[in-house]
Amino acid sequence: MRGTSRASLQAVEHRFAPVLRAAGEQARTIGDELFALTDALDSSGSLRRTLADPSLDGAPKGGLVARLLDGADARTVEIAQALVRSRWSADADLADATERLAFLALLASAEADGTLAQVEQDLFSLTRALAGQREVRRYLLSDAYPAEARGDLVDRLLDGQGTAVTRAVARRAAVAPRGRRYVTTLLHVGDAIAELRSREVATVLSASPLTASQTDRLADLLGRALGRAVQVNVVVDPDVVGGLRVQAGPDVIDSTVLSRLADARRQLAG
Repeated sequence: MRGTSRASLQAVEHRFAPVLRAAGEQARTIGDELFALTDALDSSGSLRRTLADPSLDGAPKGGLVARLLDGADARTVEIAQALVRSRWSADADLADATERLAFLALLASAEADGTLAQVEQDLFSLTRALAGQREVRRYLLSDAYPAEARGDLVDRLLDGQGTAVTRAVARRAAVAPRGRRYVTTLLHVGDAIAELRSREVATVLSASPLTASQTDRLADLLGRALGRAVQVNVVVDPDVVGGLRVQAGPDVIDSTVLSRLADARRQLAG
């Protein structure tokens, strides 16, 4: 998401972050209702285009989304109306922004009950557990399997462990992947938690575990480069033949052998 869409999303987030925090544990309901709106936008191109059309006045669009959310929490309706009255570079960005606010609402509920740090740890543990589980990751992405079956698989993987918000986020990522890899969605949510906790999270893919001193050194280097405190989460992935792949927000530093081989192939092909 870039340009106009990014500015619109940031404005809506800035306006409603205090509202979500004030909602406390009720923010969970707001999140569920915004996910329902995301699903409606994804399932209807005409609805998405209408609500994102910059040539249409905001008042009718606000009225339409209020009718769609009839019976929903008033704060959900207010957030949705702010979204459809904003300007978007592409209609798909409206759905992405709605989903982003839905995840933020779930995280606000975790912040309210004091479990936000645990949600972060739970999601990282799940991400780490899926490293090397290629068939499971493929199943969680494939439309060939029913959404509920994918959600049930995540429930079995968690086996009742983790917080309520952890389970909600993990299941949502499986039921509605929206074209993203399962782990990618978990990492996006992890980044959102880091923002709420005012720090950066760097996810490091490595073929073998890093020592504590290596992890600390990497955190120090990344912190100086990014200008803020960095927490390094190391994921051991056998598919990484050598080197490291570091992702901190949108920034990716890929020094793996596989990456270098891919670069060599592109140069030969060119």
